[in-house]
Amino acid sequence: MRDAGESPLLVAADTFRAAAIEQLETWASRLDIPIVSGRPDGDPAAVVFDAINAANARGNSTVIADTAGRLHTKGHLMDELGKIVRVTGRAREGAPDEVLLVLDGTAGQNAIQQARQFTKDANVTGLVITKLDGTAKGGAVFAIVHELGLPVKYLGVGEKADDLVPMDARAFVDALLPRAA
Repeated sequence: MRDAGESPLLVAADTFRAAAIEQLETWASRLDIPIVSGRPDGDPAAVVFDAINAANARGNSTVIADTAGRLHTKGHLMDELGKIVRVTGRAREGAPDEVLLVLDGTAGQNAIQQARQFTKDANVTGLVITKLDGTAKGGAVFAIVHELGLPVKYLGVGEKADDLVPMDARAFVDALLPRAA
């Protein structure tokens, strides 16, 4: 991102999971990226709102908010996600520019249901598929892309910062369906 001239700001808006804030603060420190953190059990939407205002004041060009992981079947948590999306629009007209859904590459067919519900509630614009460094193939991605028209933006192939890589469709398909020798 910084290679493209962006100046990101991270937002620790997962105020529910123990140690989530500290975990993102550790990544921010490793990557030398500023961060705005909420307090445990705080309102995630308020944290995101404050972070967007801070980014505007500091001149950060990109705000990346990490929210709590949630099951698509938990209505109150999905409502909260919708609130976060609405609040970003109040903090900056036209926001959010991008809403990325992070899907576990091992989730299989459940990922399709997740993508449907998250797209309905949070206007998802793209996907990040993780855990592709093991035996997971991420085959459900094809159904999601076909049905919802969502592009895959990034793939997670490990746990290091450099292991989040831009999607390369040819390499993905080649890994999923290796050619016979």
